[in-house]
Amino acid sequence: MAPRKIIIDTDPGQDDAVAILLALASPEEVDVLGVTAVAGNVPLELTAKNARIVCELAGHTQIPVYAGCDRPLNRPLVTAEHVHGKTGLDGPVLPDPEMPLAEGHAVDFIIETLRAHDPGTVTLCPLGPLTNIATAFQKAPDIVDRVQEIVLMGGAYFEVGNITPAAEFNIYVDPEAADIVFKSGAHIVVMPLDVTHDALVTPHRNDAFRALDSKVGHAVAEMTDFFERFDKEKYGSEGAPLHDPCVTAYLIRPELFSGRHINVEIETQSELTLGMTVADWWRVTDRAPNAMFMGDVDAQGFFDLLTERLARL
Repeated sequence: MAPRKIIIDTDPGQDDAVAILLALASPEEVDVLGVTAVAGNVPLELTAKNARIVCELAGHTQIPVYAGCDRPLNRPLVTAEHVHGKTGLDGPVLPDPEMPLAEGHAVDFIIETLRAHDPGTVTLCPLGPLTNIATAFQKAPDIVDRVQEIVLMGGAYFEVGNITPAAEFNIYVDPEAADIVFKSGAHIVVMPLDVTHDALVTPHRNDAFRALDSKVGHAVAEMTDFFERFDKEKYGSEGAPLHDPCVTAYLIRPELFSGRHINVEIETQSELTLGMTVADWWRVTDRAPNAMFMGDVDAQGFFDLLTERLARL
């Protein structure tokens, strides 16, 4: 089977970086057409820089990286330096990128790529706020039907929120964009906190990254060493969740995940629950299902895959 063509839309972020590395290490399953940066974990200038740093770390300087939207559709930008550090990739010491940004805007790249490929052959993989995707859908509604699938990291149900009591960070940053995407009619697969909080980088698993004894292995171990301090303190967990690589892992080994096809609505009005993903997990409404909402992951299988693939880089 030919590899699945994907666009990674991202706001790196250490876990975004690992997701990108996993994709670039898996050419049999995924063909990365490009990386589009969006403001989120840190401002756009840094996310666009970090995406190129990661591509260079992987030795894949041929991947075009585009800068996209620098703020949410209707709101001031909220960032997460308290988790990811001032650069977004705190932990390892990585050189500034030599590869330039690709010319043009990320939104235009998304539109042009979907139009240039046969319908149903390009998957969008958003790892951050959904601003770029929603903007592309608003600017070119014809592309929605051309999307094969949207596999995204965002939202929560049983785990509720990580940036507010009710909301997960990516959805909270731009709830209006999320609302547009979830109402678009595109086929959506969601990796919520309910899944990612089971994908914990324990000391043993991080030692496996370090034991690869490569530039990539050491960098990933140092990234997780850095950002796990926040989650350990917050949740009392034995390690940090690797949120975004769940998206890439699903493309490679979907059998690692299980969930339900349900209705998911985005709260855009309430001050109390802004950005909440109201997931009808128990199917208690008559609202039509619009997303495959994952609920479980084979965590050890996930880390076995991740370690095996990172060893290729």
